[in-house]
Amino acid sequence: MAATINQARSALSKMFNSERYSHFTLQSDEEGDEGSHVEVRLSDDEVDDHAPSEQVGQPGGSPSYRPRPQQNNHKVCYLALGTLFIFIIGYLIGYVSHHSPRKEPITCDSEQEVGVAEEAVVESSLSWNDITSLLAQRLTPDAFNSRLSDVEQTDHVAGSSADGILEYHVFDSFKSLEMEPWTDVHYVQLQTANSQKPNRVMIGQEEVGQPKGYLAYSATGKAQGKAVYGNYGSQEDLMLLQNLKVELNGTVILLRATGQISLAQQVANVAALGVSAVLIYLDPKDYRFQPTTELYGHVHLGSGDPFTPGFPSFNHTQFPPTQSSGLPTVLAQSITAASAAKILTRIGGLESPLSFKGSLDNVKYTLGGASSEDVTVEVNNVLQDTEIHNVFGVIKGFTEPDRYVLLGAQRDAWGPGYAKATVGTTLLLELARAVSEMVHTDGFRPRRSLVFASWSAGEYGSVGATEWLEGFFSSLDRRAFTYISLDGVVTGHGEFKVSASPLLYSLLESTMKEVKNPIGFGESGKSLYDKVSGVNFEKAVFEPMKMEDSAYPFLAFSGIPSLSFRFVSQGSEAYPYYGTSLDNKDHLGYATAHRLNSLATGAGLVAGQLALRLVHDHVLRLDVQRYRMVLSQSVVKINQRLKQVTRDGSAESLSARWLIMALGSYSRAATDLNTDLLNTDLTDTLACHNINDRIMRVEHNLLSPYVSPKEVPFRHLLFGRGSHTLAALLEVCLAVEVRTESNGGRELRPTQSL
Repeated sequence: MAATINQARSALSKMFNSERYSHFTLQSDEEGDEGSHVEVRLSDDEVDDHAPSEQVGQPGGSPSYRPRPQQNNHKVCYLALGTLFIFIIGYLIGYVSHHSPRKEPITCDSEQEVGVAEEAVVESSLSWNDITSLLAQRLTPDAFNSRLSDVEQTDHVAGSSADGILEYHVFDSFKSLEMEPWTDVHYVQLQTANSQKPNRVMIGQEEVGQPKGYLAYSATGKAQGKAVYGNYGSQEDLMLLQNLKVELNGTVILLRATGQISLAQQVANVAALGVSAVLIYLDPKDYRFQPTTELYGHVHLGSGDPFTPGFPSFNHTQFPPTQSSGLPTVLAQSITAASAAKILTRIGGLESPLSFKGSLDNVKYTLGGASSEDVTVEVNNVLQDTEIHNVFGVIKGFTEPDRYVLLGAQRDAWGPGYAKATVGTTLLLELARAVSEMVHTDGFRPRRSLVFASWSAGEYGSVGATEWLEGFFSSLDRRAFTYISLDGVVTGHGEFKVSASPLLYSLLESTMKEVKNPIGFGESGKSLYDKVSGVNFEKAVFEPMKMEDSAYPFLAFSGIPSLSFRFVSQGSEAYPYYGTSLDNKDHLGYATAHRLNSLATGAGLVAGQLALRLVHDHVLRLDVQRYRMVLSQSVVKINQRLKQVTRDGSAESLSARWLIMALGSYSRAATDLNTDLLNTDLTDTLACHNINDRIMRVEHNLLSPYVSPKEVPFRHLLFGRGSHTLAALLEVCLAVEVRTESNGGRELRPTQSL
């Protein structure tokens, strides 16, 4: 066949300007010039040394090819054959292209959320109901339970060999699913207990103990002072101590651990009043543990490696010596309840208020102070340069693979870390398996990518995740449009709580209406929304996102819409076993009424459907109008406080006009975006891409550009920390910080510009 084609081509060349074509040269044959030829360079070993000299065309021994002379009738025959061959090929191509099977049009759901686009048509034969059904079929309690035993570890501290074993397991799991896994390596400084020189606590000349537990990132050294009991160390508790004339400067203060505020916040509160050291214990009134239970945690009021604030801890980077402003300047140490009882029985002073009283045996709970004995605290923790690995796997999108929703889980823990890390890591792997099988087997075609991340050093304040955010901060807001945390998703069985960006409120609400309630206890058929929403959905479900939440740096530092959620025990404010060796399978089983597998599967369905909806639709389901309502509530509070300040005439002509104007600008922009969205052809890929670009900028544009990442890393105006936030502005109203305007009026201004 090849010879026939070459013959036909040669004949065509003679007919059109006598030009002859080859793969190598183009030459013209003059009429009657029978000596012209095409020379083709071959390898030297193809030259016959014994060939006649006239067959060697060029110096160096390149043989020449000379086409055999053909008769005219042969040329006509080859021309006819070539024309027929071309006709047959064209006919076959036309037949195949016009008889390919036609696809049925895809039906779309009719539901439309306020401020969110109608569901777009996607290039997939699966409807949204098909997708959710497939996820529910592949994500089952039995599959979760089977995977759980592969992830369990008795102790997997960040950077340890056990952490490495889990890392390899996650990596191999992603690899087996063809998710093209990779690792992100960071070299961070983690503070650990000194095995050669343990920490010590003494009262008078008596040693209270040498605790095994410790609080990472405490200041180190030795401090001594009068003992004071400060309950939980909240602002209200400390104000009460000051009203009772209890001197705190230079003292050693003893605090109860609480789920209301973090250990880092407790230490920061009392450090601001001049204490020299902080001791924190687990009181039996709050934690029904053995009195010898050790407590572990960290006291960095921030996230990430505190010795490279705002910068990634890559091995090749060099930064000047600096440290986070969130590091404490005082000693901080955890002690057991038994050790706390020894101190409280000997500190004397005033009897504490009723709200301060705990449940230690034979303890009166006095406040201590000047009449108490001296307490000495010695902290010998050491900084260790530690290599940590984050592990990633990706299921690539078919239309916009460079945009992705991120699902992450902490891998490390002090002790078993069952609720803290094991359940989340298991769920991460199960979701990756389920979605991967939907793509490879069931024909699911996500428009955008799903990235699954296993973080290390989460116990030290989301170190692995924050270092990754710092490393890719300049581009993440244009790539990652949502982060969903799987940490601590199951700690009880009575209620469902969520912390999230307002952009995700509407999507979560619709998802909860679709997911069946896993905590029904016989109430079959009811959705999660029916069970836990109550009359006021937002009030019943949503709660503020705290700094210790692993989703917090994504939202407040990087401006990525983020969400974390958890099943909790009814009436319980926090899971009591975090930071102890008691966070194990048995205690989590009791907390969940032995329904861990069902609850974890329900949590997986919530996270999975949230992620799949975000990568399935043409337009991102992020509701900008819901944000307008949240911002309006903050502005109303500020105006109400401002009216209280100006009512007595002490601060006339104060105005928050600039803030109201800013809110109006946002409202108009949100309305314009929704109008453009409703008038957009959702089958137009480029138009949807442009709409999504505008939606993705909303959260990032709420980061203040006027604060330093070293001093104020959490720059979000609504959820961040610092004088640039709306919460700080609310407090400024009390201080009546004013600025005289040129027109004689005065406007209330924040410390930093919004």
